[in-house]
Amino acid sequence: MKDYFGKNADSLKEKTLFLFDMDGTVYRENMLFNGVKELLSRISKTGKYVFVTNNSSKSVRDYVIKMERMGVDVAEENFFTSTQAAILLMKEKFGNSLIYVQGTSSFCKELKRGELNITQKENPSACAVLVGFDTELTSKKLRTTCKMLTGTNLPFYATNPDFVCPVDFGYIPDCGSMCYGIERATGRKPVYIGKPEPMMIECAIKKFAAPKQQVVLLGDRLYTDIASGLNAGVDTVCVLSGETSLDDIKASEIKPTFVFHSVVDIELRE
Repeated sequence: MKDYFGKNADSLKEKTLFLFDMDGTVYRENMLFNGVKELLSRISKTGKYVFVTNNSSKSVRDYVIKMERMGVDVAEENFFTSTQAAILLMKEKFGNSLIYVQGTSSFCKELKRGELNITQKENPSACAVLVGFDTELTSKKLRTTCKMLTGTNLPFYATNPDFVCPVDFGYIPDCGSMCYGIERATGRKPVYIGKPEPMMIECAIKKFAAPKQQVVLLGDRLYTDIASGLNAGVDTVCVLSGETSLDDIKASEIKPTFVFHSVVDIELRE
């Protein structure tokens, strides 16, 4: 098997843990890419797969329902999201202290399910600010977030630095773009939790007790997906079905181990 550039990629046949990005990698909005179900079925015969997504607009349960609607039989253990990473980090740093949150109702429910003490209202008792990818964003929310950050030293976190999220007609602003607007308004830049930080990858590796040489991360973004794999010390596959183009790969200092047009071009043993 050879990748897009003719590089021998037979080592992928020896992998036992496949970590997939979602948006732009296995689907675009509500359309599953052709061949994904078959690829996941082949992986399941000899290994495991986990979806590691920066998209914090949905809870893990919402993702299970979404994938099932597209015909993929999955369980909650098949997912690790930037929301789950945020829960781990917030608990470690702030315990049960109050955290101000800007995000979707699904995001907030997931945080509460993770036993975080959160509020979506202006509150002087809050010890930190956490922003997620908010597909329910309003000017009122932005105003409150900016007010919480202006003239304070509150720690500022965000789930992910992605600039855009792929949809059926192209792209919409993701969390990174939203936070850039907040930064321009307040002078405050967040600490990002999800990819390219290695936390999500390392948690998945630990959970499934997989040797790093048997792990591969597959995604469509160089600056988040591929960078997180490199930071975690595992092989990476960049697909051209989402945000990254060939020109991006050629120009970037972030180089994936392999490049494929899409994940379905990967040939695994039956």
